Amino acid sequence: MSRLTEILPLLYRALLETTLMVSISIFFAVLIGLPLGILLYMTSNPLLFGMKPLNAFLGALTNVIRSFPFIILIVAIMPLATWITNSSHGPVFASVALSVASIPLFARLAETSFNGIEKGVIEASIAGGASLYLIITDVLIPEAKRGIIQAITLTIISVVAFSATAGVVGGGGIGDLAIRYGYYRYDTVTMVATVVVLIIIVQLIQIIGDYLSQRQEGR
Repeated sequence: MSRLTEILPLLYRALLETTLMVSISIFFAVLIGLPLGILLYMTSNPLLFGMKPLNAFLGALTNVIRSFPFIILIVAIMPLATWITNSSHGPVFASVALSVASIPLFARLAETSFNGIEKGVIEASIAGGASLYLIITDVLIPEAKRGIIQAITLTIISVVAFSATAGVVGGGGIGDLAIRYGYYRYDTVTMVATVVVLIIIVQLIQIIGDYLSQRQEGR
């Protein structure tokens, strides 16, 4: 118990660092990934903006980034992350790689949500003379809102897992605490505590995501 009391301040700081990393990454994942997901869907749909060459390019780009194991990705873009953040370690530094990894993941999940929209809904909107902008804002996003919430939930959980890996390169957070104290120092109490915290975080995210998703379904 005494050892657990000793690591509580470290665990609290690590939790704040993980929260910062995840928050930054999810912000950019939605900000960039949602428009990218819409573009992927629209360029593959002949009713809207069918453009196979552009769709193939965007699809290949997202697939290339997603094919990188995160530990390799974070090492590969370390110079870029250092240039952007003017730092070579810490949660903000790690959030650059986390954002790069989360954007294509969320874009593909969002695209899948749009693919679930019934064709007739889009056809009716086009027949009614709706502009492309109105179709996106009044049809695609509202119809796929439940799927988008689920996509955000899954992306957050994935980023939490990625953030643990970021500890290997000094990204901070719970993963860094687990590696520096739990693994290198053979500190079983710290290792177990970090694992329990990560499990609780993931469970809370999933519960909140499921609740918000079910609320959309009921409307």
